[in-house]
Amino acid sequence: MNPAPKVNAALTGVSETALLTLQVRANEARRPDSIIDDPMAIELLDGIDFDFAKFGHARRQDMALRALAFDGATRAYLVDHPAATVVALAEGLQTSFHRIEASGVSDQFRWLTVDLPPIIELRDKLLPPSDRVTSCAESALDYAWMDRVDPGDGVFITAEGLLMYLQPTEAMGLITECAKRFPGGRMMFDLPPSWAAGLASRGARTSFRYRIPPMPFAMSASETARLVDIVPGIRTVHDVPYPRGRGTANPDLRLRPTRPDPSGVRLTARREIDVLARSTRTSPPVCSFGRRRVSADQRPTIPHVGLPSRRGPSPAQPGRP
Repeated sequence: MNPAPKVNAALTGVSETALLTLQVRANEARRPDSIIDDPMAIELLDGIDFDFAKFGHARRQDMALRALAFDGATRAYLVDHPAATVVALAEGLQTSFHRIEASGVSDQFRWLTVDLPPIIELRDKLLPPSDRVTSCAESALDYAWMDRVDPGDGVFITAEGLLMYLQPTEAMGLITECAKRFPGGRMMFDLPPSWAAGLASRGARTSFRYRIPPMPFAMSASETARLVDIVPGIRTVHDVPYPRGRGTANPDLRLRPTRPDPSGVRLTARREIDVLARSTRTSPPVCSFGRRRVSADQRPTIPHVGLPSRRGPSPAQPGRP
């Protein structure tokens, strides 16, 4: 029996980064000592016709650690809101729905994927359909997707690998509109660490053949904490720590850039560790409608922004300087 033909992935620009993150996550999932159980990522990668070698080194843990952090926060929300709608903005080729569904946390939650038409077309060709998953082929900045969300049972919005590619006014506008439209909901996002913002804004090279698109938007932990003061409707901001990686790959270690190598800029934590990350490694800030504030000394972590419930506004918690 001949294998099914692979699907050509003609993606460009920021959309192309979805292939890079998929490759890194699937490579990690293949390992016998993998930190993530993601068979759908492996199946996706094997079904795509693309020159993945152009991305350079792709055997590292960072994308899996980020995915696990987002999964954990999503599951935590679904424990209290089992019939909630999860909105995955610019989802790319993430396989989060399948991992969370397999966890058994709930069989009632619904999923809305929002991404550009080429990504949605690729997902429709390669991923198995589900009556709980809906796709919306448009930009996350086209707020029309918000009209398709029923907030009655709760809303959890993820922006995994999105906001850093937006202009600051676009990113802040998206956060502000989510806070306005979904009171009582929760939003989670990630951004480059503040020390890497300069490099990220120019676009980091991962190999001689590929440069990640520029990332013009970044926020420090203290700046994220101040969202409670500057964005109407945000009740709390707090961090979601990365899970611990394999071996010495602990994301809580302080990273520092060293000399470039042919495939990018290697990061070390006191010594070189198990390909923890590159200079583009994000410390996912999470906008979650949580219960505690972000702390300026908790890095790398994911800031969470909390929105008030429908019962009325909660007193704003001032952000730390």
